[in-house]
Order: sequence, then C-alpha cells, then structure tokens
Amino acid sequence: MDLETRIYQNHVKKESWRTVLTLAYQSLGVVYGDLSTSPLYVYKSTFAEDIEHSESNEEIYGVLSFVFWTLTLVPLLKYVFIVLKADDNGEGGTFALYSLLCRHARVSSLPSCQLADEELSTYKKNMTGPAPSNFGSSLKSTLESHRVLQKCLLVLALVGACMVIGDGVLTPAISVFSAVSGIELAMSKEHHKYVEVPVACIILIGLFALQHYGTHRVGFLFAPVVIVWLLCISAIGLYNIFHWNPHVYQALSPYYMYKFLKKTQRGGWMSLGGILLCITGSEAMFADLGHFSQLSIKIAFTSVVYPSLILAYMGQAAYLSRHHVIENDYRIGFYVSVPEKLRWPVLAIAILAAVVGSQAIITGTFSIIKQCSALGCFPRVKIVHTSSKIHGQIYIPEINWILMLLCLAVTIGFRDTKRMGNASGLAVITVMLVTTCLMSLVIVLCWNQSVFLAIGFVFFFGTIEALYFSASLIKFLEGAWVPIALAFIFMVVMYVWHYGTLKKYESEVQNKVSVDWLLSLGHSLGIVRVRGIGLIHTELVSGIPAVFSHFVTNLPAFHQVLVFLCIKSVPVPHVKHEERFLVGHIGPREYRIYRCIVRYGYRDAHKDDVEFEKDLVCSIAEFIRTGKPGSNGLDEDLTKEDEKMTVVGTPSTHAKGIQVCEDNTYNADSASTSELREIPSPPAIQPRKRVRFFIPESPQINTGALEELRELMEAREAGVAYILGHSYVKAKQGSSLLKKFVINIGYDFLRRNCRAPTYALSVPHVSTLEVGMVYHWEDALTRGGLDSLKNVSRIIVNDVVFITPFTVASRRILTKTSFPDTGLLPEIADLRFEQVLSLIVSFIPFFRFLDICITG
Repeated sequence: MDLETRIYQNHVKKESWRTVLTLAYQSLGVVYGDLSTSPLYVYKSTFAEDIEHSESNEEIYGVLSFVFWTLTLVPLLKYVFIVLKADDNGEGGTFALYSLLCRHARVSSLPSCQLADEELSTYKKNMTGPAPSNFGSSLKSTLESHRVLQKCLLVLALVGACMVIGDGVLTPAISVFSAVSGIELAMSKEHHKYVEVPVACIILIGLFALQHYGTHRVGFLFAPVVIVWLLCISAIGLYNIFHWNPHVYQALSPYYMYKFLKKTQRGGWMSLGGILLCITGSEAMFADLGHFSQLSIKIAFTSVVYPSLILAYMGQAAYLSRHHVIENDYRIGFYVSVPEKLRWPVLAIAILAAVVGSQAIITGTFSIIKQCSALGCFPRVKIVHTSSKIHGQIYIPEINWILMLLCLAVTIGFRDTKRMGNASGLAVITVMLVTTCLMSLVIVLCWNQSVFLAIGFVFFFGTIEALYFSASLIKFLEGAWVPIALAFIFMVVMYVWHYGTLKKYESEVQNKVSVDWLLSLGHSLGIVRVRGIGLIHTELVSGIPAVFSHFVTNLPAFHQVLVFLCIKSVPVPHVKHEERFLVGHIGPREYRIYRCIVRYGYRDAHKDDVEFEKDLVCSIAEFIRTGKPGSNGLDEDLTKEDEKMTVVGTPSTHAKGIQVCEDNTYNADSASTSELREIPSPPAIQPRKRVRFFIPESPQINTGALEELRELMEAREAGVAYILGHSYVKAKQGSSLLKKFVINIGYDFLRRNCRAPTYALSVPHVSTLEVGMVYHWEDALTRGGLDSLKNVSRIIVNDVVFITPFTVASRRILTKTSFPDTGLLPEIADLRFEQVLSLIVSFIPFFRFLDICITG
C-alpha cells in the first residue's frame, strides 16, 4: 500500500511539473512578447540626441550598465520575487492590488457591498500571517474613516489603469515601427521614409482588424515566435561579443553608471528616458498572472527571457564599441549589429515578434477596461468572448477601433522612434510607480508586515522609478505629452462615470420603499395576482425599489411570484458557482416575494446564458426546501434583510428539492407529476431548450414548503416576465456649474452613448417591460421641461419623478422613457471598415496640428 501511495505521489508531482513547464512555455508568447522586443529600440532611443557615442566607449558602457541593473532590479527583483506574491486569489494587476486593499481596509468603491460578501471563499482574508501592527491598525482606521483618502486611493488605481490603456496605444506603434525600420538598411534614407510608415500602418490595421476573430486560433504560434526571436537575438549577441569585444562584460559593473553620469551630466540624465524602454512590458508579468502561475512566470523569465535580453544588449554594445563613426544617426539601431546575410530573416522574425508583443498589450487593455467596467469605473461596453474554452480572451469592438485610430495617429504623426519612446516610457514608468505605491500599502495592510519594510520598499524601488519618471517627464514637449493627454481623457471619463453611477445609486437608496408599506398592502398587495413569475431587475441589494410602488399603483394585476433580481460585482476576481446566488424572502412567506442577488467577480464572464433562468428558479426552490430563517411568518425586524439572505449553490440536475431534465419532446399529460416545461421562444427570436422541472416525493420537505414549491412550479409554467428599469439622474437647480456639467452633460452623454445594462440572461422581447425613471439628485422636484409631455403617468415619491408613457402592444408592454437613449454618436463597433479609414484620415491632421502647437 505504501508503494502504491508513493507511486501515486510521484505521478502527481510529475504531472504538476509538467503543467508548470507547459504554462512557462505558453507564457513566453503571452507575457513576454513586449519585453522581448525592447532591444529593437532601446539603444536607438537612448542615443537619439541627448548623448553622443564617443571613442572612449564610456557612453555605451554606461548605457549597458544601466540596462543590466535596471533589468535586474525591476523585472527580476521587484516583480519576480516580490510583486508576484501579492496576488488576489491567483489574479494580478493594478485592480488586484486595489481589490486586496478594499477588502482588508473596507474602502471599496462599489456602493452595493454587503456583509454577506465577506463570507465568500475568495473574499476571506489570510488569517495565517502575523497579527496587524499598531501602525497597520491605525492606518486601516484612517482609511476607513476618511472619504478623501478613499477617493485618493481610487484615483491612484485609475491613474494606473489609464496609463495601461495609453500603453495599449503606444506599444503597438513603437514595436511595429521599430521592427519595420530594418528596411532602412536596404535603401537610401530618402526612399526609406516613404516606405517605413505605410508598411507599419498596414501591419497595424491588419492587427486590429483581425481582433474580433480572437487569438485562440493562432495563439499556439505566439510562444514559438517569441522563442525563435529570443534565440535569434541571443545568438547574434553571442556572435557580436566574441567577434567584436569579448571584454564588454566589464560594463556590467555599477562603476560605469557613475562614470556615464559624471561625463554626460544633464544629457545622460535625459537619456534615461530611452534606457527605461528596456523594461517595457514588465508589468505584464503581474497583470497576466491569472492566466498562468507564479512559478511558471518565474521559470520563463529567469531561465529564458532574462539571459536572452542580457546577451542581446551586450552584443549590441560590443558591436557599437568597435564602430564609433556612425554615418547617419538612425543607423545606431538594432539592425546595424545584425550580420548582413541575416538581416532579412531577422527582419521577418522581428515583425512577427512585434505583432505578438502588440497583441499581448491589446488583450491586456481589453482586460483592464473590462475590470474597470465591472467595478463601476468605466461606461458599459460590448464585451465579446472570442473563445468558449480559454478564459480571459475577450474583444471590445469600441475600444479596438479607438485604439487603432490613436495608434495610427501616433505612428503617422511622430514618424520617429525617439518621440514614440518618450511617450511609451512615461506610460510604462507611471504604471510601475502606481504598483510600487499600492504594494507598500499591501505590505502593511494585507501582509501585516513592519512599516519599515514598506518604507524600504518604496524608498528603494520608488527612487529608481522616480529617477526614470523625471527623465521621461522632462521630455513633455518631445512626445511625452501623449500618454498624459490620453490618461487625462480616460481619467475624466472614468471618474465622471463612477461619480454619476454612485449618485444614481444613492438616489435609488434614498427613494426606496419601506417594507412596512409592503406589509400594509396584505399578501395580495391590493391587486390581482395572476399566474407567472415577475423578474424585477434592480441595483438595490436591500429594500424595495421605488419602481415597484409605481407598478402596484398603475397596474391592475401582477404576478403571483415576484423576484427582485440584483446582478452585481464584488471586489474579488472570481465568485465560485456554488456561492453565486444569494436568496431570501421579502416579507412573510405567503407574499411569495423573493430577493435574489447574483454576484460576479471583476474577472468573471457575463454571458447571455440561457441556463440562467433555470438556475435562478432552482436556486429559489432550493432556498424554499432548506427552510432557512426568515421564511416563516413575520420577522421581528424586517429592516435587516441582509441577515436573512442565504447562499444557495448553483443548482444541478440532482438537487434534492427540485429536479431538472432536458429533452426535445413535449408530453401534454405530464402536468400531473408537477412538472414545468420551458416553452421555447419563437424561432425568429431565439431557440431555447425544453426544460422540465418536477418535485420528487420526499418526507424531508414540510407541507408549507411543498406548497410553496408547487406554486413556484405553476408560476414558472405560466411564464416569466422581465421588468427592466432605466434610471436617470439630474443635478439640482442650485448646484454648482461643475456638478451640473458633470451630471447633466458629462454623465448623461456617456449614458446615452454606452451600451445598455447587461444582464446574465437572454431577455425575450415578447415578455419585456421597460420603465424609465428620472432622479433629481439632492433636490426637490424640478418641473421644468416636464409639463410639455403628453399622456404621461407621473408619480412623485420623495422628490423623485417617475415618467412612464405606456405603449401597449399585443403580448408586450414596452415603456418608452421621456429621454430616449437615441445616442449622440454612432456605434463605433458597427462602423464599416471604409468608415473607420475615413475617420483615420480626418483625425491625423488634427493630431499633427496639436503636436505642432505643443512643440512649437
């Protein structure tokens, strides 16, 4: 028996190492594509104008020393050995750090947080570490009690996210442009300048135009391309070292950094903006942690990427140390150190590697925008999952075309690696500074380590990054203004959307209906209860939305079973399926009113799942069967609804309270077995599966619960109606001009031009009721502009005006709002390719004009 156990353990260990090595191999194509292509433009950007390459070799040795120690300290020491440990349930990135801080210090920006969310397995804090220090406890109390500090923390995270988006614009431009620049060695400079930009633009257009197909079809080629590229630059580096200067390794001494700065002085300091580009893409090791593992990323970097990059930079330095006279400044680039017979094959490999690196940053940009949207910090966009098997492969049409427009504008507007490098370097180092600041808080608040360790971390790495940041920022007029401008625009969009969403939720909370009002209506709610289930979508996690009182007042009948459905995000990367549904009663059991909260993490996929409706019904049935507290009679305190919610796992076909089976037939005599069949929608709308529910004979279910289950099944058989709400918020008349501009213009513009709210189910149009509501924030009712409306049913409840001009159609009630979402801009995702090209042509002159105005 011991021998069998030992064999099994060895097999598991072998399989585990096989998995780790497989992930390490795959990470080379996804994580390190951007970092591995940096040798294409580091030396060229460094020696652009600020310093000259002299015969003493002090400049080239100093640059090599800076490159070596920067690669050693930042990607290797900081990210591989420290930052990767700060994962959020296996996920990484700026929002993973922010999510950790939100849970440990309770500073979440999500307004719908509940105490029940803290019981999630992915939410629970690490209790095995040391006890919090006095400083950590005081810092936590300070953050929790000061709203200003919480906003500063959110702004810091948003700055990092905005710079990642800016990097998604700049990295494809500089990577592809630098790869194509190898053509310069095959033709004169006069002819080369007319070929380089068009070829780079064609590659970029093709790259973005193919995004909607996803990367799963060609993703298996990414790792081989990067591996071939790393082997290529390593071999060329070794050749240049042994052929031109075997003693170039002496430049690895930090003494050459001192000599470099002493000789070049201000010019050497400004050239650090070019040296900085050697760590472009390092943040991807942490951002893409969720797709791989810590060990696989460490193995790939330390065993393949790091030594290959060091050999490549040493080889270029060895070649330049023996070639001091450079006829043209642009010939100091990467390709001049490549043997002449190998330049065309290397050029082809470099272009492929640049495309792979660009693809990684584009995918990362899609991912960060999805996270921002899930946390309520970015307008709703269309998210397309390009692969049903590989998690995280998404495509956002609107963002894709915007990135392409900006990327082409940068390429055509700058036409220079130096200025692109200045812009890209500032974006990269800003993200790293944000990570350093957030990591220092994680060390104290999450890891419960000494404050001196956090100060040492900030001082050591913050000093290095601040040095590079200052060198990049001083080149504001030479291209560094681009990431600042992009970050400012995206920052304004994010903060306006977050502010408007928060105020809208606060208005809904202030105007919700009390439970006492519901109880005063009686179990029939004062109206006729007809067969069926009514799903009322709301953002409230407690209380009764004000729209429900509007229904009761204006509609003569309502469904016998009502479900207030809230689909919300929680500050964790993923929510397990068995913890997703939170179900509870509203009022006594005979009211047949339930609340169901469906929780998703900021990395979970929100798909239109036809199984959602089935899971929802089964979750309610399982809640009824278990008979949790709060389901019998009147409760002593009906205001504490959060305490009565019960976590119900995602139902399976072998649930005890209700069983589900699927078939393609319909038996009219099956009603006697208390079965419920899902009637398929018309084929023109969406074909759906036939699902049959039935309650098995079980002595464990009491009579009251059994009757409630049968009524739920009967209501489900009659059909489900979906009530979707559209709420709007307006600033009060006495508000400041800034608040009016933010709410009435900025937020309203974003609301009208973003996607509609996404729900986790396919809503049939034949059973949809949409209601528009206008909230006048912090104000008594403002009547201006409303009196002109005709045939409008108006109800005023606590300074809220409900506007519902009903239009009744056969089998459908569709409520049109007085402020229809017609949109001021066309859907970018639906533009044809020629329309996108026309937008590019019209946008480039403006970009050139803006660049001329800034640079003078």
